[in-house]
Amino acid sequence: MLVVADRVLMIEDDERLAAMVSEYLAKGGLQVTVAPGGERGLALLARGGFQAVLLDVMLPDLDGFEVCRRIRADSDVPVLMLTARGDDMDRIVGLELGADDYLPKPFNPRELLARLRAILRRRAPDSPRQPVLRFGRLEIDREARAVRVDGRERTLTSHQFDLLVALAESAGRVLSREALMARVRAEGLEAYDRSIDVHVSRIRAAIEDDPRHPRRIITIRGAGYVFARAQDD
Repeated sequence: MLVVADRVLMIEDDERLAAMVSEYLAKGGLQVTVAPGGERGLALLARGGFQAVLLDVMLPDLDGFEVCRRIRADSDVPVLMLTARGDDMDRIVGLELGADDYLPKPFNPRELLARLRAILRRRAPDSPRQPVLRFGRLEIDREARAVRVDGRERTLTSHQFDLLVALAESAGRVLSREALMARVRAEGLEAYDRSIDVHVSRIRAAIEDDPRHPRRIITIRGAGYVFARAQDD
C-alpha cells in the first residue's frame, strides 16, 4: 500500500537551514517544500496540498506575523513559527495571530519533528466526526445545534454555538481570537473590538456553574482561550 507523506511548506530565507531541516524531516517521513519569502510562500500555499507550515518570523519581504495573519484569513492549516528572537512578546503575537506552536532558533531538529507530528495529529481527520460532543455533564449536539448541561438545554445564539464548537473541537489547545475568527467566519465576531470576549462571557454564563470562576473555558492571558479537556463532573 502506498503511504503518502504529509507535505510541509517551509517559509524560510536561510538556504542552509532550510536544506538541513528539509533533509531531516524527509528522514522522518515528511515532504518539505521551501519558499524563500512570504509572498512566494503564500502563493504556494494557495495552491493547496500542504498539511502544515513552518514559518520564519524574519523574512526579506513580509514579516512572519503578516504572513501568519494572511494565512489565517483563508486557512486553518497548522502553523509552527520559527524565530531567532527569544522575546516572549513575539511568541504571544504569533499565538494571537493564530499560530499553533512556536519554536525559537537555534532548535533541536528532533524537537521540531516532534512538534510537527503533534500538530499534524491534532488536525488529522483520522476518526469520523461525532454528531454529539460530550464532556462530563456538558453535551454539544452539532446536528441539532443544541447545548445541554445535565440534560437541560441552554440557550446560545448561532454565533455563540459556533464559537463553543470551535473551542470544544480543539479541547486542550489554546485558540487565539484570530484563530476563532478564522474557524467561525462570522460577521458578528470581530477579533479587534473584543466582541469575542463578550460572546465567550455569555457562553460561560450558559454552561459554567460559576461563570466568574470558569472551569470549562479558560482564559490564557495574552494568548486566547482553551477549552478544558477533562472535568471532574
